[in-house]
Parts: sequence; C-alpha cells; structure tokens
Amino acid sequence: MSDESASHAEQPDAPILAAVDGSANSYQAVAWAAAEAALHHRRLHILTSVGIQTGYGPGVLLTESDTELLRRDGERTLTEATRLARTAAPGDKPAITTEVTFDLIIPTLIERSAHAHMLVVGSRGLGAFQRGLLGSVSTAATHHAHCPVAVIHENAALDPDSATQPVLVGVDGTENSTPAVELAFEEASHRNVDLIALHAWSDTSAVDLPLANWETARGSAEAALAESLAGRAERYPDVKVHRIVVVDRPVRSLLDESANAQLVVVGCRGRGGFASMVLGSTSNGLLHAVQVPMIVVRSN
Repeated sequence: MSDESASHAEQPDAPILAAVDGSANSYQAVAWAAAEAALHHRRLHILTSVGIQTGYGPGVLLTESDTELLRRDGERTLTEATRLARTAAPGDKPAITTEVTFDLIIPTLIERSAHAHMLVVGSRGLGAFQRGLLGSVSTAATHHAHCPVAVIHENAALDPDSATQPVLVGVDGTENSTPAVELAFEEASHRNVDLIALHAWSDTSAVDLPLANWETARGSAEAALAESLAGRAERYPDVKVHRIVVVDRPVRSLLDESANAQLVVVGCRGRGGFASMVLGSTSNGLLHAVQVPMIVVRSN
C-alpha cells in the first residue's frame, strides 16, 4: 500500500465522507456510503453545501432571512439523507453525523478528504442551473482528493443479488495500481466475495494484433499480473481471485467486465507528467460510463 493510502488506513477515527445535494443520485451515494461505513466500522459523515457559486465579480449578498432559508433547505436534505442511510444500514451502526456548510462544495470536499477514510459522491447532481453539480464534483474529487473516492451511479448495487457479485480491479502492472489492488482485496474480503483482477495488456484491439505476437506476449502479461497480486493471497486467504489478461483497451475491457461486478476499483496517478495521462484516461473514461459503484485510488 502506498504511504498515502496507509496514512488513511491508520486513522481509526477517519470517517466515510458522503456529499449530498438533494438529487436522487446523491441519495444513492449516501445509501452506499452508509453500507460501506458499516462494513468498515467507520463513522459516516454526511455533508451538504448551500453555498452559492457566484463566478467572477462581487458575490451575492444574502440577508439573514436568505441564510436561514438556505440552512433549512440543507437540513431537509440531510434529514432525508440520514433516513436513507439508516435504511441501508439498519441499527445504530454506523454512527452518523451531518453538517450544512455555506462553503463551496468542491474545495470543501478536497480539503476534508485529507482527514477522511473515503469520499463518496454521486456521478451527477441536480444539473447546471441548480446548486448541486455533483457531476463536476465527482470529476474534481477523483483528480484531487487525498483519499480514495467512490463514485456512485444510478445502481448502488445494494440489492441481495448484487451483494454476491465480485469486486473488479484494474491492474496495469505498475506501482500505480498497487494501492487499488490493496483496496480491492480489502473490499472483497469485507464483502465475502471473489475478486476479478483484470490486466489489459495493450491499448490495441486483439483484431489488430497478430496472433503469434499475442501468444508470445501472453506469458509476460500473465507474469506481470501475478507479480502485482503477489503476497496478498497470504494476507487475504478468504478471497478467491480470478485473473483475466486481455489484449484490449483498458476502458472497454473493464467496462465489459463491470457488468458482472458489484464494484470496480481503479488507480489514478496524481498531478503532472505525461505518464499520468495514460491510466488517468482509464479512470476518466470509466467515471461516467460504468453503472456500478467505482472507487478511484490516487497514487502520487
């Protein structure tokens, strides 16, 4: 596990942080976050922003009455979010705390992520002319958050059938995917399901690659995948691993396989450098395409 991932794992009081804006998708994210917090014995902190994005120029001057109306609107959103969280995780676990903030949501979440175990957001929010904008939030969070980011789509995969499906992790054979592999094993273990480790050997379609070249390279690709998974079978003996090596584009192969998974886990490099564009394009390509929850683990 990377130093960054380890630092979060070592904080026993670091919560699962969920953002909600009143949209149906954000409520799905809160429900998933509650189930995740219960699995990991973490506190769930639900945050909503009633801050108004003003753009350039002077900000909007709010009266005391305006402020109170916004606060009440935020509290109503949190009340519904808490109800749905308790439905997804019945009982008194996880502990749930809530917060209304007047600060803008994106910088607030980025800042708070430094002290969170995981950040959970919806893939899209209320829309361009309302204050949610969770679509832009999910994109910003996966690029800049300091902890793993779970992006939840319309399907939160909380039904009994989905709960039996495996976790899928994308493995690129570099150190970049190490934190994602570690987190995927942990998730599969907590959920008591199998793990599918997929290594897309090339960005070239199998149709374009001569068969002889693929057969020659298969052994090296399988060895790279095995090396990326080495040592974790001993730490997670309860997790059955299925290895898949394909010669295909990573986004397409992971998207196809995600139809058989309850959760997708991928890595994403930090800021800067040409190399960051390669796997970054994979996580970006999947971000709004997969239908099941997806966790992006940044590697700096």
